[in-house]
Amino acid sequence: MNEQVKLTAKDWASDQEVRWCPGCGDYAILKAVQRTMPDLDAALADTVFVSGIGCSSRFPYYMASYGFHTLHGRACAVATGVKLANPELDVWIITGDGDALSIGGNHTMHLLRRNLDCQILLFNNEIYGLTKGQYSPTSRVGTRSPSTPYGSVDRPAMPASFALGAGARFVARGIDVNKALPDIFKAAHAHKGAAFIEIYQNCIVYNDDVFAPFTDRSVANEKQLWLAPGEKMLFAKGERGIGFDVATKTLKVVAGDSDEVLVHDPKNRAMALLLSEMPADIFPVALGVIYEDPAPTFEAAVMAQNAAASEGKSTDMQALLEKGQSWQVTKEPRRD
Repeated sequence: MNEQVKLTAKDWASDQEVRWCPGCGDYAILKAVQRTMPDLDAALADTVFVSGIGCSSRFPYYMASYGFHTLHGRACAVATGVKLANPELDVWIITGDGDALSIGGNHTMHLLRRNLDCQILLFNNEIYGLTKGQYSPTSRVGTRSPSTPYGSVDRPAMPASFALGAGARFVARGIDVNKALPDIFKAAHAHKGAAFIEIYQNCIVYNDDVFAPFTDRSVANEKQLWLAPGEKMLFAKGERGIGFDVATKTLKVVAGDSDEVLVHDPKNRAMALLLSEMPADIFPVALGVIYEDPAPTFEAAVMAQNAAASEGKSTDMQALLEKGQSWQVTKEPRRD
């Protein structure tokens, strides 16, 4: 028996020309995924990337594995069918803030609450890039775009909070060009169930530097809180941390050497929600694995139910068709 050849990042790259705008954050995410797959010992033939419509949804073309480029907002529905048809497949869903939270919001919600075993990578650039810069469900109040020339008045959706509210058992955040992104992908893949990852992705053409207030190198230490299970919630090189105000039941910023600094427990859903909604003007942005609490998967329950329902029953299709009552249809003369 021949030993399996260890794949490299190049083996995961297809022969298709990558067609994103120069400088787009999607390039960095693509490379991060291609670098991650060999570390997972994933097989090309057992891996499927499913996408909807949008800039991010070109992703399956650039992976050498199997893939589906589906309809707008329908990636989660197609991925559910793929996983139920063959639970052994490793399913990755590639979607954007508009694709997953607007026309596809209903499908995203139900996949998360069902807990299908898959990885959902939501590229969040807070804009509709493919259709020339209209505001999206995550665009901030005041965003000027072709569809909101006087500024958006919508209260934006918060992907991580949405996922928690829908019942997701794994919620994480990353940044397109950050070196920690592959580690987040590995954690998501190790999780059995629906793993939801919001990736802050820069759209250099229609929403350039919208995340710069916390991604720019000059402020990254001050404005990024990288979470790790069992470790204190420290940022600003350990000089500050996150505490909890018992009186107001809200989070607060405390000195890094304070006894009030919280320790990250990824199973604490209430805390995860607070972390995902910290106001960016006062707090750092929570990144890494925010919440993880495994539960039985949807496809496992379906397979078990099907097995129980068919136990001891005939699998002869002809016998099943002939079982029970039957009728013979004859043509009789018409009587006027």
